[in-house]
Amino acid sequence: MQDFLLREIITDNILPEIESVGFDSSYSNQVCDKFEYRNIKIYSLTIPQANILKQTALSVGADCATHRETITAKIEMTDCILGGSISQIKKIAEKLKFQPFGLKSLGEKIISFIGVEKKAETKIMGILNLTDNSFSDGGKYLDSEIACEHLLEMIAEGADIIDIGAESTKPYSKAVPEDIQLGRILPVLEFVKSNNIKTPLSIDTRSAVVAEECIKNGAAVINDVSGLTYDDKMAYIVAKYGVKVVIQHSKGTPDVMQNNPVYENLMDEIYRDLKQKTDYAISCGIQKDNIIIDPGIGFGKTREDNFEIIKRIQELYGIGCPVLLGVSRKSLLNMQDEDNFTKDIFTVALNTLALEKKVDIIRVHNVRLHRQLLDMLCKI
Repeated sequence: MQDFLLREIITDNILPEIESVGFDSSYSNQVCDKFEYRNIKIYSLTIPQANILKQTALSVGADCATHRETITAKIEMTDCILGGSISQIKKIAEKLKFQPFGLKSLGEKIISFIGVEKKAETKIMGILNLTDNSFSDGGKYLDSEIACEHLLEMIAEGADIIDIGAESTKPYSKAVPEDIQLGRILPVLEFVKSNNIKTPLSIDTRSAVVAEECIKNGAAVINDVSGLTYDDKMAYIVAKYGVKVVIQHSKGTPDVMQNNPVYENLMDEIYRDLKQKTDYAISCGIQKDNIIIDPGIGFGKTREDNFEIIKRIQELYGIGCPVLLGVSRKSLLNMQDEDNFTKDIFTVALNTLALEKKVDIIRVHNVRLHRQLLDMLCKI
């Protein structure tokens, strides 16, 4: 009796494996779509739409999960999960173009959605805290001369962006007045300008006043942990000057966000919130190309929530904006009593997962270690 040998293939590039079995090389590129699988959640379909989608999926050998009462029409709307190979999903999308109830538009949206690919190399955002109470280095860089030295150090170590903040947004922290923020940040911006430093600067602030003054002094990015909700003028300031903006998800303001955060569906809520905030930003005149999204590790999440986000970070790519991830030295490491270098080692370990998933930007304290990691992974 033959002893069959089986092996599961786990790779982002199935092409070499297909060619290794002697498959016709003239057709190998086209066949790859049959071996790559996707599960796509589609929100708020009517019962006719959901039933047609399911039948269309079944007709090509794929499937579509819907609410159990879809077939009885006891509900008016249902979310769906469409699952199949890329090849099958493309066939479904093409068939939908000939269906009623607005499904032609859905077919076009599916084709566009599955065409999103991550190609850009991950960028490193170095953290410069000009605060007296940040969780890892509060007070260390309050002196502007020391802050400028650290900025130069991070640039020399390979930072692509420097994120400067003068207001700690760690759990239970209070807002910092705008004049104090500006008093800490502007000397650094003046140093950058006078020394003709070209590395883009991001400003970590929730204040439109701070944002505008910093943009006038050379800032290229505004990193708003509130996702444009803390200051109702922020979106218009970002739009006015045409700079980039990081829109973050957070469950409440820093002073209350860790008071028993609960989610019915973690990734659903984060995805919907970031999509809504992105749509709002665009409605205010911000170009979509200028929007970066951040799931907000530690901002109204449990430790388990944070790890779930990292494992499923690719789900956020469907919004169509670059994704920033910030895990550096945060409480999910569960290392409150360890020194910063130990925290940095474990931060690198977590960010390795993010890099494998092609996250666009990682926000870190230790630039040198992460540049070494990126350089090493490029050789694998």
